[in-house]
Amino acid sequence: MISVTLVGSGNVAHHLAQALDLAPEVQFDLWVARNPKAVDLKVNTIVSDGLGDAIKSQIVILAISDDAIAEFSASMSPSDTLLVHTSGSVNLHDMDKKHSRGVFYPLQTLSKKRSVDFSTIPICIEALERKDLDLLQSLAQSLGCSSKIISSEQRLALHLAAVFVNNFSNQMYRIAHEITDSERLDFDLLKPLILETAAKVQYLSPFQAQTGPALRKDRKTIKRHLKQLANENHRLIYEILTKSIQQTHGK
Repeated sequence: MISVTLVGSGNVAHHLAQALDLAPEVQFDLWVARNPKAVDLKVNTIVSDGLGDAIKSQIVILAISDDAIAEFSASMSPSDTLLVHTSGSVNLHDMDKKHSRGVFYPLQTLSKKRSVDFSTIPICIEALERKDLDLLQSLAQSLGCSSKIISSEQRLALHLAAVFVNNFSNQMYRIAHEITDSERLDFDLLKPLILETAAKVQYLSPFQAQTGPALRKDRKTIKRHLKQLANENHRLIYEILTKSIQQTHGK
């Protein structure tokens, strides 16, 4: 049995709390949120606005904003607990060195309003001591997740890659939504294409999966598309991505 305290009330904390609560080999000691009333998930643990004087959990997970991690770790009293954060971009050494430190980073996009099977999420772990790595691997296993030991430098690169495949892709969906709305078209018509694009890279490399006018060097279509785009930022994005595709494929 692994005992855990969770700090935070955002998207990651919301889903992690549910996973911790359901894991039979995890003792979910405490959930700390600045505003406990804002926590809308029913769990079998105490929800509090503070850690209290003593931490008895083996692991304290900081699922808080990146900017708050260093300050929060500095404010905590030294203890035998393993202090970990869930950030993709914060270095392990940014946490106060008086603690045993680690990282427990779930590599997935998470929103409170959408349920997710937490066991499908890979967990990137890091720690200074072998025993702490073993503990984090055991925690991931208890949640039904796979885990991978990844350094802070590798995790930062992975987080950058994740921004491209998730956040930037979603903004492309948003632009497409604006385009379809402008002509009173249903965005749902594009959803099979979105799903197939994601499915293809499960079997082909992104290089092999590329299609479209930029790859074909279809100048007439590209020119027509650019003329259609009334938004200057959208035109710039189209031009940059077209150039990137053509450079990648030697066009």
